[in-house]
Amino acid sequence: MTLPRISIAGGRILDPANGTDEIADLHIADGQILAMGDAPDGFTADQTIDADATLVCPGLIDLCARLGEPGFEQRGTIASETRAAAHAGVTSVCCPPDTLPVIDEPSVVELILNRAQSAGCARVLPLGALTLGLRGEHLTEASALMHEGCVALSHADAPIRDVRVLRRAMEYAGTFDIPMLIQPQDAWLATGGCAHEGAVATRLGLPGIPVAAETVAIAMLIELAAHTGARLHLSRLTSARGVETVRRARAEGLAITADVGINHLYLTDIDVNGFNSLCHTLPPLRTQRDREALIEGIKDGTIDAICSDHNPCESDAKLAPFEATHAGISSLDTLLPLLLRLQDEGIDLNRCVELASAAPARILSIDSGTLAPGANADIVVIDPEKEWEVSGASMKSAGTNTPYAGWMMRGAASTSVIAGRLI
Repeated sequence: MTLPRISIAGGRILDPANGTDEIADLHIADGQILAMGDAPDGFTADQTIDADATLVCPGLIDLCARLGEPGFEQRGTIASETRAAAHAGVTSVCCPPDTLPVIDEPSVVELILNRAQSAGCARVLPLGALTLGLRGEHLTEASALMHEGCVALSHADAPIRDVRVLRRAMEYAGTFDIPMLIQPQDAWLATGGCAHEGAVATRLGLPGIPVAAETVAIAMLIELAAHTGARLHLSRLTSARGVETVRRARAEGLAITADVGINHLYLTDIDVNGFNSLCHTLPPLRTQRDREALIEGIKDGTIDAICSDHNPCESDAKLAPFEATHAGISSLDTLLPLLLRLQDEGIDLNRCVELASAAPARILSIDSGTLAPGANADIVVIDPEKEWEVSGASMKSAGTNTPYAGWMMRGAASTSVIAGRLI
């Protein structure tokens, strides 16, 4: 297929990876960034996008987005969720391995990539399972998974109770310099919990998950990373103590990275009041103090990236008693405007963009997250002033399980370019 030559004209180009913030044109050919500024000699655009009064940024890269398929198509499919991602300016999504079947064999990776290619929207970056079936017993053939197209290893939210297995997995990953994306939560301390262990959960009679479930796991993972040399990325931090533990480890020179889910920067356990199942998430929403600490962690660089933690579900999955409801929020549609809204918290616009583009690309060591000549042409053109109301009708994801219904958002993708194709 011949890719069109595209010029994006007159936009404010933000490329945090290269410190670029200027009004200029961007030229694309053969699926790559060709040039910024004046068009090269002999270049003629097949299509020109008027980007006046818009932001032209690297396409967003989501480190955690469940797509439903394979195995949970009633929640969403690769086609529906990558279409929602592209509509929202997310050009690449990392798919955790807790699909059905689990992403523990090359054939499953091939299936996912083939369906993503058929869908023709956002890129899907599979995360390979650390252990077979996510049972925490026997290691997968990680090198084969990476060769087939996985970009990192993960264990989703499944526990590895045997620390010896986790150590071996980290030694293996460290040997081959494979990134490991681990959600830190001690299985024993978290078992049976469905909300933050605190005043709100006590008042509602809900079993709680203590902050210690996160901090104990972080401490163990940090020690194992120091011992094995593994490339450890802590996924979806939730607590002030967790951020402080990571801050101390980095001050001591340990090269670990961390991210936070976008919803934990806006919602707290107070939002669970009234048994609001739309705020039932794992890891759980924590306190206002924790929310503020996460934002401070972004400001001082302790937290490297932000993910959507997208987890769509069918409508009746949120209608049971709180403990029995599906844990998760459909977050792809709202990721971009909530990122831009972080400017109200004193976070610079370039930093907002970096958190979901250049930073995830560095963590995964992929050729995206930048507008430098020669890079993949994954681009989002953003109308920063467009206002829209969150509703089932305005969301493109198959899952409309959002606590933001009725919120007025500002900022939306007007155009997405993925691998040089207009979406």
